[in-house]
Amino acid sequence: MSLEELETRVRKLSMRATNAKMNLHDLAEELPVDWEKIPQVAAETHALFQELSAARQELKAAKNSQAEV
Repeated sequence: MSLEELETRVRKLSMRATNAKMNLHDLAEELPVDWEKIPQVAAETHALFQELSAARQELKAAKNSQAEV
């Protein structure tokens, strides 16, 4: 994957993670309504942030290896 593609992937994941964070926040604000959804929304948010973290590390490694050339 090219550096540009990695940057695009990180931006898209960042937007998705922010949206998931807001969904979790909104759910928390409306408690006790829809309390049953907490595990699902939290798991989705966790998975997105985990994917974003891995993508950021991959991008950082790609930038570092490009800088060494």
